[in-house]
Amino acid sequence: MIIIKNPDQLAKMRSAGHLLYDVLQKVREEIAPGMTTMDLNRITDGLIRKGGGIPTELNYMGYPASICASIDDEVVHGIPSSHVVLKEGSIISIDVTLALHGWQADSAFTAPVGQISPEKEKLIRVTEECFWKGAAMALSGNRIGDISSAVQSHAEANGYGVVRDLTGHGIGQDMHEDPSVPNFGLPGHGAKLRGGMTICIEPMIAMGRWNVHQLSDGWTIVTNDHKPAAHYEHTVAVTPGGLPELLTFPGAVWEGKL
Repeated sequence: MIIIKNPDQLAKMRSAGHLLYDVLQKVREEIAPGMTTMDLNRITDGLIRKGGGIPTELNYMGYPASICASIDDEVVHGIPSSHVVLKEGSIISIDVTLALHGWQADSAFTAPVGQISPEKEKLIRVTEECFWKGAAMALSGNRIGDISSAVQSHAEANGYGVVRDLTGHGIGQDMHEDPSVPNFGLPGHGAKLRGGMTICIEPMIAMGRWNVHQLSDGWTIVTNDHKPAAHYEHTVAVTPGGLPELLTFPGAVWEGKL
């Protein structure tokens, strides 16, 4: 069941989203060679709690940390560890969900660790572009497939694989709500978008083929060909008219993104 949020509920989700934006901006600045993924977990957890939020990834279905930290060929759900040290030239995807006053926000980004290759820089850039292409289709009256198709078309036009095994999702008081928001599909298909819907659009794009598998830790998803992957996500509110609102990106400017 898709839950439509009223203006008061959207205001609470906006507050949660703004807190998460502030947290991730600070975490992005901390990423550097020599630190561990557990260092990033501790920093993020502390910032969320200082802001009055709850890190809702922690203990979600048994997940043992407050963030997902996925390096190079790890697509998503990498578990932070004091034994995983960031190395120059890698890329890292950070995915965080928090709750503030009972309402959730979810966002992710991929960042360089020091200096990276032009090929990895392009992967990060195109993955973010895929998000903007998809988000621009999150208009009242459109359908989920319009978002999915826009993401897939841009990724594949750049020669990249679009991960099929994981999707975006609805969000509200629960981390995962209906509808599913795939990163591949056909325009004009899927659930119809309405004002007050809140969804997470999150392209997961591989430099090589899209096929992935789960590691023995029961969480980490990696590319089968071990080529790098990138991830970019925001919590998006469909508005009754006009462009959607990015709840986890206050002040987002659409100019040049469409």
